[in-house]
Amino acid sequence: MKIGINGTGLVQRASIDAIRKDALAAMSDGFHSYWLAEHPTGGFDALTVLTAIAADAPNIELGTAVVPTFPRHPMAMAAQAITSNSAMSGRLCLGIGLSHEVMMAQLGIGFEKPIRHLREYLSILMPLLNEGKVSYSGETLSCEAQVFKPAEKPPSVVVAALGPQALRVAGNRTDGTTLAWVGPKTIQEHIAPSIQEAAAKAGRAEPRIIATLPVVVTDQADAIRDRIAKTLSMYGQLPSYRAMFEREGVDGPADLAMAGRVGEVEDGLQRLSEAGVTDFAASIYATNSEEGAATREILQKLNGSLNSTSP
Repeated sequence: MKIGINGTGLVQRASIDAIRKDALAAMSDGFHSYWLAEHPTGGFDALTVLTAIAADAPNIELGTAVVPTFPRHPMAMAAQAITSNSAMSGRLCLGIGLSHEVMMAQLGIGFEKPIRHLREYLSILMPLLNEGKVSYSGETLSCEAQVFKPAEKPPSVVVAALGPQALRVAGNRTDGTTLAWVGPKTIQEHIAPSIQEAAAKAGRAEPRIIATLPVVVTDQADAIRDRIAKTLSMYGQLPSYRAMFEREGVDGPADLAMAGRVGEVEDGLQRLSEAGVTDFAASIYATNSEEGAATREILQKLNGSLNSTSP
């Protein structure tokens, strides 16, 4: 299991310099990847930010986790992804996702038949990225286009997929899935078998399963979980995440945090690897410099040394 860093905790600062420094530290520490999410109403564009820092962080995969699809036509998404990937010399992993109905409502965008939307979206996006052209007419999305295709290899694409239908689409059409707030039991029993079966039926390579969870080496684990329960409780109210918490047998986000002493964090990472996670994008949830340093140390130690296994 490869380990990267998820810098989404910095997004609210809306500072490219802060994210540049974080990505450079991740690269310097030997992590494989650096990930950034885009909040639908946050106004801080993940692809633009990663493009801006690409030249300063040349030896690390840069990925979005995730860019919402509903607000952006797949032609526009393809154009930005191709441009960003060129600036990154082919290092972009484009993570996209449906987001959530309540967030789309804030934008005045409907959320009808999301799986149909995902299928139609990928029917346009993937040919544009991989072949440079598309001719597609769907029920809600259409596109006739031929893009100016650069020399770099196309960006990798993964989909934030949680339900069975979304996992089948992701496995059939893309390079894998990117997960937030999903525990090892759910990954092993639900996520991995579903997407791996879909990829195999489509004749695709073994899919990536990229997971993000809060992680911190601390002797104040209960306090950390209390803080997560208070500050990130909204995730427990979103239906798609709620379904994953129920599958895992936990009450909410705080129960999935890998917070504890070194051995406890090691065990948590080992469980993710054994569940089938190929890439862990660590969201370091440190409350002081000592916790931050200890957490990075254990992540560096285990980076690449945990072997993912299929269920």
